[in-house]
Amino acid sequence: MRKRLVILLLGGLFSALVSGTALATPSTQIWIPSTDIQAYKTLHLGIDDYIRTEKNPDGTYAPIVYDAGITAGVLPFQKVQAEIGIDYIRYGTTYDDNPVYFNAKIGVPEDAFFKWQPAVAIGVYNIGTRGGSIIHNTQQDISYGLIAKTLPIIGRLSVGGYVGNGGNVNFKDQNGNTDNSGVLASWDRTMTEISDKLWMGVDYQGGNNAYGATSFGASWAFSKNVSVLVGYDIYTKKATGGQPTFTTQLDINFP
Repeated sequence: MRKRLVILLLGGLFSALVSGTALATPSTQIWIPSTDIQAYKTLHLGIDDYIRTEKNPDGTYAPIVYDAGITAGVLPFQKVQAEIGIDYIRYGTTYDDNPVYFNAKIGVPEDAFFKWQPAVAIGVYNIGTRGGSIIHNTQQDISYGLIAKTLPIIGRLSVGGYVGNGGNVNFKDQNGNTDNSGVLASWDRTMTEISDKLWMGVDYQGGNNAYGATSFGASWAFSKNVSVLVGYDIYTKKATGGQPTFTTQLDINFP
C-alpha cells in the first residue's frame, strides 16, 4: 500500500516535474507535515537546523542536522492543490554521501467543496536516493495522510497517520524491530489577541522510532513573506530518536 501511494502521487505530479518547475520540501507544522500547500507558481525556501540540547551517554553531542529546501506550487486550481520539492539534508552521518531527498503533496483546502469541509492532504517525503545497506540506505519514503479543520477560538486541529520504509534504520525500535507507522496530530493557531504576526503550534508523531516526537514552537512573521520559527523537539525514545533538539526554521516565500 505504501509503494502504491508513492507511485500514484508521484505519477500525478510527473508532468510538473518534467516541465522544469523547481522542486521543494513539504509544508510542515514544526516536525510533522501539515495540510498547507504552496500556492501555484510560488516558491518557498526553508532553512532549518536541529541542535541537540543534551549530551549523549558517552559525553558527546550528536551532530547538528541542517535542512535546506525549496517548495513549489504546481497545480493551477483553487480546490485541488499540489506542491513538489527537494531537500538538501546534512545529518553528520554516512547519509551525507547522498544528501538529496524529494517530496510531494496533493490536497484540498478547507471549505473547498462545501461548508465545514476539512482540509485533506496526502503526500510523501524524505524520498532518498540510495538503497542497499541499512547503514547507508537513505530511502525513508514516508507516506502520510492528514485532515485538518480550523475551529473558532480553538484554532486548527489536524490528525492523520504515516507509514515509512520498514527497511530503513530510522524505522527500527530500540530492539531492532520494525516500527514504521504511527499517528500524526497537531494544533496550531495565529495568536491574534497578541499579534497577527505570532503563530504557535504543537505537533506529535507516533512511533518508537527515530521520528517519534512531540514538538512545541512559535513563529514570528517579520514581513508578509519572511518568518522565523523556534521550537523544541522531545523524542519518544532516546534510544532511537536521541536527545531533545532545539530547532530554528527560516521561511521565505517568493513572490
